[in-house]
Amino acid sequence: MGTHSSRDVRRASRFEVLHQIYALGSASRRLLAAASGLSTATVATVVNELLGRGVLSEVAIEDSGGGRPRARLAVNAARGFVVGVDVSETYVQIDVFDLALRVRASDRRSLDAEHNRPDDVLDRIEQGVAVVLAAAGVPRCDVVGVGVSMPGRIDRVGGVSVLAPNFGWQQVPFIRLLSDRLPLPLYLDNPLKAGTMAELWFGAGRRADDLAVVTLGTGVGAGFTVGGTLVRGTGNAAGEWGHSTVVLDGRLCRCGNRGCLEAYVGAQGIMQHLREYAPDSRLLHDGDQAATVAALAEGLAAGDETAEAVLRQITRYLGVGLGNLINMLDPTVVVMGGWVTGLLGPWLVPAATATAARHTFDPAFGTTRIEMSALTGDPISLGAGIFALEGFLAGLGVSTSRDSARHAAAIATTTPPAF
Repeated sequence: MGTHSSRDVRRASRFEVLHQIYALGSASRRLLAAASGLSTATVATVVNELLGRGVLSEVAIEDSGGGRPRARLAVNAARGFVVGVDVSETYVQIDVFDLALRVRASDRRSLDAEHNRPDDVLDRIEQGVAVVLAAAGVPRCDVVGVGVSMPGRIDRVGGVSVLAPNFGWQQVPFIRLLSDRLPLPLYLDNPLKAGTMAELWFGAGRRADDLAVVTLGTGVGAGFTVGGTLVRGTGNAAGEWGHSTVVLDGRLCRCGNRGCLEAYVGAQGIMQHLREYAPDSRLLHDGDQAATVAALAEGLAAGDETAEAVLRQITRYLGVGLGNLINMLDPTVVVMGGWVTGLLGPWLVPAATATAARHTFDPAFGTTRIEMSALTGDPISLGAGIFALEGFLAGLGVSTSRDSARHAAAIATTTPPAF
């Protein structure tokens, strides 16, 4: 913390107090100090600030066991609203959340290879945001931020989609384009970071600060937190675990390299295992990843021999990848999510865990749990909403007049406030 300003320290303390309140639901100042590790004086200062800004409210008075009664604090859900947008290869999911991050309304719009240009995605976001705000009865002036998750490499400071291979995008100034349609504070990042933030605030992060959040879907990646802090890397590119090499000169990956983990455990890789093992299998739906993985899950439930053979191939590579990840990071928990995990998880996670155990240095594996995500709804849109919430919280320490100036500047420059 020595190289950080006092404003950075205050902001970090604010985030930590809110994180604990979201995790606990409600808490006294004393409980917040114990849970966060902050001093009682720091907690008192932060709580008073957030009460003054209307972010927190006192919801109950509890008996302190003979001393002065203690007030329990909770997030004031009606203080404002955030919107989370999950742009995937096949859909755009939009959720509006109150400040307690409870979903108030949702909308989903399809995407495909013929309709994934920037204007196509922008249209769907603009239309979907209008729909969810109307459905929730939320006026646009009450929205404190919109977080957008886009696949690929993201320059979050400049709001640029640097590279989205599935869409064929390069250097798309996405936030500038979106701000023309939605004049609101806007925040851009990718699904690895968004999913990790959702787990940190509402999932496994309630029990552990050192996480690896693995996502299996069309793409494969992993997000990391260390000491409760999201790991971004120098260029916000940390987490491309799916493009670590597991087979020298192996299968061609969609990134252009060979032997990437994604080519063996992503949805396309799973389809390739099935083609190689049983090209005429009724489980294979060429051109339809979701239908193929769903059929594979049905086959596993029925004890189908082909499905079980394909599972062995998937977990052979996935277990190696998980073992490498655990050896490097030694996390408390590895959380597995994504739509492929959602379909195959009951069979995939135990089998991959057993394989990982054979490829992990014993002390590291002995302290790490591997489990399926328990989050419901769309964790990526939730994580995107958290980015918007963090941006809002980051601006709370300035005066009202500067709040207005900061809001206008964020729209004009399309650069999200740093936090």
